[in-house]
Amino acid sequence: MTDRPLDVLEETLGSEVSVTLKGGEVYDGELAGYDQHMNLVLEEGDNVTIIRGDNVVSIEP
Repeated sequence: MTDRPLDVLEETLGSEVSVTLKGGEVYDGELAGYDQHMNLVLEEGDNVTIIRGDNVVSIEP
């Protein structure tokens, strides 16, 4: 049985990830947070990016 998506995000919290969005944009950074809607918070250096969950196509380590 596979893990639920939020379980996978919990395991990935604090790790470097690459997030691909519906429009083809790719964001790289440390997964600093998420919520039940899979909205993501990425940190890269001093930059913080908030990504709305319904725009996410994939999250890769």
